[in-house]
This record gives sequence, structure tokens and C-alpha cells, in this order.
Amino acid sequence: MRSFLSKNPIKSPATAVLTTLVSSSNSCLFQLQRPNWFRSLCNDSAGRSPPESMAIPPSKSAISAIDNEVGLARRFWIKFRRESVFAMYTPFAVALASGNLKIETFRHYVAQDSHFLKAFAHAYELAEECADDDDAKPVISKLRTDILDELKLHDSLVQEWSTDLAKVDVVNSATVKYTDFLLATASGKVEGVKAPGKLATPFERTKVAAYTLGAMTPCMRLYAFLGKEFQELQKDNEDSHPYQKWIDNYTSESFQASAVQTEELLDKLSVSLTGEELDIIEKLYHQAMKLEIEFFTSQPLFQPTVVPLMKEHNPEEDQFMIFSDFDLTCTVVDSSAILAEIAIVTAPKSDQNQLETQLARMSSADLRSTWGVLSRQFTEEYEQCIESILPIEKVDFNYKHLHNALEQLSDFEKKANNRVIESGVLKGINLEDIKKAGERLLLHEGCTAFFKNVVTKENLNANVHILSYCWCGDLIRSAFSATGDLHQINVHANEFTFEGSISTGEIVKKLESPIDKVQAFNDIISNSNKDKKSLTVYIGDSVGDLLCLLEADIGIVVGSSSSLRRVGTQFGVSFIPLYPGLVKKQKENVEGGSSCWKGSNGILYTVSSWAEIHAFILGW
Repeated sequence: MRSFLSKNPIKSPATAVLTTLVSSSNSCLFQLQRPNWFRSLCNDSAGRSPPESMAIPPSKSAISAIDNEVGLARRFWIKFRRESVFAMYTPFAVALASGNLKIETFRHYVAQDSHFLKAFAHAYELAEECADDDDAKPVISKLRTDILDELKLHDSLVQEWSTDLAKVDVVNSATVKYTDFLLATASGKVEGVKAPGKLATPFERTKVAAYTLGAMTPCMRLYAFLGKEFQELQKDNEDSHPYQKWIDNYTSESFQASAVQTEELLDKLSVSLTGEELDIIEKLYHQAMKLEIEFFTSQPLFQPTVVPLMKEHNPEEDQFMIFSDFDLTCTVVDSSAILAEIAIVTAPKSDQNQLETQLARMSSADLRSTWGVLSRQFTEEYEQCIESILPIEKVDFNYKHLHNALEQLSDFEKKANNRVIESGVLKGINLEDIKKAGERLLLHEGCTAFFKNVVTKENLNANVHILSYCWCGDLIRSAFSATGDLHQINVHANEFTFEGSISTGEIVKKLESPIDKVQAFNDIISNSNKDKKSLTVYIGDSVGDLLCLLEADIGIVVGSSSSLRRVGTQFGVSFIPLYPGLVKKQKENVEGGSSCWKGSNGILYTVSSWAEIHAFILGW
């Protein structure tokens, strides 16, 4: 993780003090546990220890310690987990997991996979020839035998579904692309490696074996991963799965063991390699992961699928609208923490004289103390408010009842905001500092890439709206403008008032509560093109997003807010992990039908990363 400030300092009078935001243990950036807009506010003067979740990167020594504990193959799998998500969310994988994949597609897949496995067996053979380690050779030989056994499984599948592989003699381009890549690597045709036949030393030969394993390991781990994921989905399913034999193979102890052996072998063969050579293996690993996704994507589908969501979108007839919260949905740190820190570190010291031309400000010490008082008051009263709106027992979902309950929370939010304004703590912040901080604000991995793809994708014609409690819309606009391609995002938030470039401490109030948010959400939809049918997606993380999440056709919850789960569950809202939800929806998807998404049914989908959102909505 990176700090929200980059290595390049902010070029303003506040540069030195703002830099302390990423190094001080008392920094507001560390505080991620408080609810709503006061989540992440500063410690009181006593100074508490920061929680485990921090917005600054670990030290190089800490990273080295982690690397020493986790093998090379495992590190790569973690680093490229995004690609495993995209593979799992391909139409082929979702239909296979659901059990309603058409037999024609499965037959085609088996035929292509046979070509794939033959190349795998040959690559193991070449790796065995190159390996100089006496311990490594028998392991590679065993792995090659396992692949040949897997080919026998394919033969049994061929017989079971009457597939004549001889008739499927056309190898598709994605299969050729992967097999060519794999065999070229195994033959030593890798940048920086001598040509085949000129590997004079044992070290050079071992290096090629390591490169070969780098191109094979992700495939083994991906299939082991998918097998386990698909098997988990069958636990509560009473119906037999038509492709259970396929799932059983990749969840078997023997295959799982082979995947582990391949990873351990890669670790072993890589021990003596240089940093540059390890970088080559990383590139080969990543390339193999991407080629696997292309392999799955290339399988011909003869049925409707629920992914990607945009496949049925027709911009001529439909309008696609994406709404998202900002704080902790997009960001690692709540924006109130950023604004609080800027106010504190740029405030004058207690003994520092202020110019007559400047707005009168509290000293930094008084400001930090005031934040502490406001924070403690908010935390206590917020918990009391949540308690007061919860029904004693869990009730059936009723949107109107939930809306009425959240009106009480809305009144509390507005009073809390008024206390902040009246305290004067927001007075005197420089607009330039806000914009620079926004440009360096750390967003969750994959968030920016998703929005970039939405606004730049040809023929998508989607509208993106950010609905946020953030006190200063300029911070949000700066965060997205830093990428260069996201000027089309519509930001709906509160705004600071300024005298010149200095904040007056007042806020132009636009969105302060769940009621304000859902009203803005509905107003945007009402003002959209009435001649086109709309599909709406809302992405959020907190109680403040709950009504919008439920109003949208598809509500997606990022993260694991305990208060959101608590309130939602008591009011009958169901939280369903997105992937199992899609597999279930795929099972219900019939020939000639289309995916029907309808909001206000009390169902929300949960994800652990923006990669899931990207894969579901846009695909690879």
C-alpha cells in the first residue's frame, strides 16, 4: 500500500507539515474504525496506538521478512489474484460452475484442453532434461505422469459424451497462443536466454527449467483454485452436477498435491537466480495467467449467460448508470481524515502570530483537541442512534420501514455536521493543499481501472455518478482528475466555501444523510433520458449507502462494514456473495431468456475487491 502522498512533495507552504501525514503514528490516516464521516478522525491528546489497518506501506525490511516466509510461487499467485478473479467470472466458468453449460461447449473445451495438456506434458519433458538437480528430475517426471493421467480423464469424458476428438481438429487461436508460449519458453526461447542447444552450463539449463515452471505453475494453481471454488458451491445443492467428474478431478488430493509440487519445484529452481531473472519468471507467470483467461474466454457459448453484465447492453436503446460512494468504497482512508489532517498540520502554532489579512484560526494544538472532542461525541451518539433505530427482533424486508428508520439517522448526521461547522475547525484550509492531497489520495486497487474502462469503453455510453458525504467535492474531483481519463465522472458532494483560495469554515450542504443520498439518486434517474430503459448499479460500503444500494437494480457492497451488516440484517436485507449469486442466477437462466435485475427486493451482493466488480460488469 502507498501513502496518499506520493514521493513528490506538495509544492505549497504546507509541504513539510503535510509530509508528516504519512509518518506520524498519531496521524488521522491510521484511524479507520470510526463510523461514517468521523471514521478515521484524529486521536485525542492521549494518543492511542494505531489499529492494524494502516494507510502507509510497510518498510522494506518488513516486506523482505514476508517474502522470506512466503515462496516465490505463492507471492506471484497473491500478486496476480486479480487474474484468477477474471478467470472465475468468465461466461464459460460461470456456466460450468452452475451446471447448465451446454454440452456442445464442454465438448469443444475438452478437445481444446487435450491439445493444451499435450503441450504441458511436452514442456515437463523439456524441463526435466534441463533440470540439473537430482532431486528435481523425479519430481518433474512425476508431474508429467500426472498430466498424462489427466489426459486419460479426458478420454473418459470423450467416451461419456460421445466426442470425437478427431473431428475437432481445429485448434482455436487462444489454445495455440498458450501452447506456443509454453513450448517456446520450455525450449529456451526467452528474452535474455541463450538459444536452444547453446545452454552450456548446468546453471543456464536450470534457469530454463525454472522459466518453464514459471509458465506452468499458474495454470496448475488456477485449476486447483477453480475446482475448490466450484466444489464449495455444490455443498448446499441437492441436484447432481453434470460435470461433477471434472470438478472431482481438480479437487482430488492428487491434483491438489500436483499443484503444490509444481509451486515447490518453482521455488526450488529459483533459489539461485538473480533479481533480474526472477523478474523474468514473474512476467512469464503473469503472461500465463492472462493466456488462461483468454483460453476460457475463447470457448464458444451456445446459451445466454449472466456475465458480463454489459453483454446485453445496447446504447441505442438502453442507458447504463453506475453510482458509487467515495469514502472507503473507493478510498483506503476516509476523506474527513484527510481534511482534518490538512487543517491541523497547516494551522499556526500556539505562539505563532497571525497576519491581519489571514482568517483567524485555532492553533494546531487547540484544533487537534477540538477534533478529539467532536470525535468522541460523535462516536458515542452514533452508536446510541444506531441502537435506537434497530428493531428488537429481525423483521421481514420492508423498504419503507427501513427508510423511516434511517430518517432518524439523517437528523443525527446533520446535527453532527453543524457542530463541525460551528467549531470553526474547517476554517483556513488552502484549496491548493486540498487538490494536491486529492491527487495523491490512495484508492482501492482496481477502482480507478474500473472507472477508466467504463468511461473509455467504446459503445458503452455509461454515466458514472459519485454520491458522497465528503465535505469538499474538490478533493474527490482531484482524486479522479489525477488519472487523466476520468473527467466524465459526475461528482455529487458537499462543497467548502472559499474566500479566494482559503476555506471560510462553512459548507454548502448537498449530501449529508442516507435520505439525501437516495433523493439525489432518484433525482438523477428521473432527469435521465425517458426514452431509454435504464440499468442502475450502486456500489457502496456503509449504512449511508443502504437505501441507494436497495433502490438500484443491482446493489454491490464493498468491504465488510459491521454497522451496515447489522442494520441491514435486522431490517431483513440479505447479503449474498456476488459469485455464488451469479452462479445461482445462471442456473435459473433459460434458453431465450435474459437476465432480469430488479432493485428493492432486499438482496445485496457483496464483493471483496474491485476486480470482482470489474469482471462482473465489464468482463476481461
